[in-house]
Amino acid sequence: MTTGTEYVGAGSANSAVRPPRPPRERSGIPPVLLLPALLGLAFLVLPMIGLMVRAPWTTLDDELSDPLVREALKLSLYTASMSTLIALVLGVPIAVVLAQGRFRGRGLIRALVTVPLVLPPVVGGVALLTALGRKGVIGEPIHDWTGYSLPFTTNAVIVAETFVAMPFLIIAVEGSLRGADPRFAEAAATLGATRWYTFRRVTLPQVMPGVAAGAVLCWARALGEFGATVTFAGSLEGKTMVMPSAVYRTLERGDPNAAIVLSLVLMAVSVIVLASLRERWISPTSAR
Repeated sequence: MTTGTEYVGAGSANSAVRPPRPPRERSGIPPVLLLPALLGLAFLVLPMIGLMVRAPWTTLDDELSDPLVREALKLSLYTASMSTLIALVLGVPIAVVLAQGRFRGRGLIRALVTVPLVLPPVVGGVALLTALGRKGVIGEPIHDWTGYSLPFTTNAVIVAETFVAMPFLIIAVEGSLRGADPRFAEAAATLGATRWYTFRRVTLPQVMPGVAAGAVLCWARALGEFGATVTFAGSLEGKTMVMPSAVYRTLERGDPNAAIVLSLVLMAVSVIVLASLRERWISPTSAR
């Protein structure tokens, strides 16, 4: 006759040999959303697949060695890097003012700063012409005093790209500043640290991932800018023709293979840039 103790012992032995499986975690995604999500994903991915399918892989080296492509790529890398540097110098202070300032009109300033995000790029180029052109509000006095005209120069490309791309940096840095733990800065202040010292040694290291993410996004946006650049700086080969305007030029002259190669380069750079952004760099606060 088997006792209850034997059943307990047998059960214990079985449980030791084959532990129960943990319950499978549910995704929490409503099934009704899966189909639209797949359709949206296909809508976004298929054009890029089409670009890779139609790419002239057999003549890719020849297309990349084209002087137009090389000059446009070199100029794009230079102007995007310079515009990102300017955006860091000017954009980080703006983000600090918006995140930590306590004054009236802060919401209006934030709206004005982020206008280039939603403004059509061509309109941004026209706005730059009216402000910095030879007959512009600021450009005309500068031209009368110095004889220098900014539009249709390499510097005009940098200015146009900075105007369009800097808001990405400002939003990322402001979001990081708002999400930073204020107790560290408060502790530094109680120990007698100045506000500038606290910002450099306490606050800035805390938000450095946000600054890095904003700089990368700013650089990628500047690299792909077309509308404001072609309106304010033109498309002069070797001087103001960056990659996006070179794509348009090659399509105009009936050379789709060169346009596809240039587009592939831009797409590859964009994918690498976005893939390099770690998930922890893109926090919910950065989307505010």
